[in-house]
Amino acid sequence: MGKKDREERVKERESYVEKHQKQKTKYKLIALGVFGGIIAVLAISSYNFYELTTVVTPKGVPLGAGPIGGIHIHAGLLTMIYGQMFDYSTPAYQIKSPYISFQKDNGETVHMLAANVTMGYFFDSLHIGLTNKCFIFPDKRQFCSDDKYTLKFYVNHQQIPSLLKYVFNNNDRILISYGNENETQINDQLARVDSFKLLT
Repeated sequence: MGKKDREERVKERESYVEKHQKQKTKYKLIALGVFGGIIAVLAISSYNFYELTTVVTPKGVPLGAGPIGGIHIHAGLLTMIYGQMFDYSTPAYQIKSPYISFQKDNGETVHMLAANVTMGYFFDSLHIGLTNKCFIFPDKRQFCSDDKYTLKFYVNHQQIPSLLKYVFNNNDRILISYGNENETQINDQLARVDSFKLLT
């Protein structure tokens, strides 16, 4: 075997080793990318689960509220958007405040666990924007009064201009309705909230 042959074989070996190392590096990078993606998905899923299932109290104690556990009263709440019932029974709206909340996967009964907690505070705890004219979903979709549709509030069949400062009494029935319903349709919605069997 001549010197030239040896040099060629050394070059071939070096080329093979270099090629093999490049492949190993490529596979390592792919594996790291896949592993990183899995970690990211797990982190996002864990965060979303935490957000949906933990108690998230709005900043501060509700103004004028009594001690937690001082009372335990209930009201029925129905929200209708274009004639469709808004579903509060999902984890996103369950037990978001120790003062006032939905519980037990029920989206019809509001539990007040401290005296003098307003409905405005309640909706803040759910991350739902509520004004006298707008109902704003957590994803920022807005349903605001305009020339065609109106946001209306009823407590025990009586229309009121705002719910923000309202503190409900035991067994109140509250309707939030957005749309252009006639009197008959509103009465149907009121009858629906009247029919709720409140959880205690």
